[in-house]
Amino acid sequence: MAPATAIIAPRVMILSMFAGEAQVWYGIPQFDVLARNHTSVLGLSPLFPQVHCTKDGTICQLTIGEGEINAASSIAALIHSPHTSLERTYFLIAGIGGVNPKVATIGSVTFARYAVQVGLQFEIDAREIPANFPTGYFPQGTTAPGQFPTTLYGTEVFEVNEPLRQLAFAAAKKAKLVDTPDAQQMRMQYAASPIFAPPNEAGPSVVLCDTATSDTFWSGTLLGEAFENTTKVFTNGAGVYCTTQQEDNATLNALLRGALSKLVDFSRIIVMRSASDFDRPPPGQSAVDQLLGPAPGFEPAILNLHVAGVKVVKMIVDAWPSTFKHGIEPTNYVGDVFGSLGGHPGFVPGS
Repeated sequence: MAPATAIIAPRVMILSMFAGEAQVWYGIPQFDVLARNHTSVLGLSPLFPQVHCTKDGTICQLTIGEGEINAASSIAALIHSPHTSLERTYFLIAGIGGVNPKVATIGSVTFARYAVQVGLQFEIDAREIPANFPTGYFPQGTTAPGQFPTTLYGTEVFEVNEPLRQLAFAAAKKAKLVDTPDAQQMRMQYAASPIFAPPNEAGPSVVLCDTATSDTFWSGTLLGEAFENTTKVFTNGAGVYCTTQQEDNATLNALLRGALSKLVDFSRIIVMRSASDFDRPPPGQSAVDQLLGPAPGFEPAILNLHVAGVKVVKMIVDAWPSTFKHGIEPTNYVGDVFGSLGGHPGFVPGS
């Protein structure tokens, strides 16, 4: 157990959401994040109250809990603790998620530039949708789907450092991703469709595409298409709806608040999601059967978090003095929809 007064100041902080995602970082040959287990940070999830670090403190791992509220609360507690110093820390969000079969397949590892909070909209029950509406979801402050929201909370879209994302992507592509026969069998069901065939005819790969956040775990072609459209609208056509998850916009908002307080550097964030399940069924299967059926993508997705993620972590740590210590200068806008950190978000119409 690390001393209660030890300051946590890693070069890389790995963020997991639940125990399964966390455990792939324990007992690995590359580094030992269980060498020092800090209990000094108050306000973390009661299920995961420790920050785990290597003996020299250069790499740490924290499980923040599932869902938007848990994520934001844990990150806020971490950032504002008197026992952390995170101004130069790189944050690797490393979790699994659903995947759009048009863009990627189960077992794949994705790196996002945009995180879109697709659940932050008006919603009408499917049984009461107007006849001229393609979906019951439409942005707040608008009158129909497809319009950019005129009422903004500030968490609708976050954009992270594109040059850093490209470096992480290149490092992860050196990994040999895990696949399984069961995942291959499920993938074949999607490969039979012309719409889904390209990403599903081969095995898992490393992909550049974006992520959608909502506490609701959705499934089905209509919802998938609705949130594809939401991603395009909220990013002014720049975003590619790919993975689905329950935490990233909350995590990013807490990190942005920390950046406003000069406690973290928002340009040092990598959003990595591996694909554990599809967001819609293959041809001939219902949405509920797909949602409640077997999930053979879970195992390779969990394993590939480590397989690909360790390449990213090692890249940062090994090249710290020469490349990463002073940061990777972003060439794109970085931040939220309000431009809180300076600059003008290109994904806002008319910006």
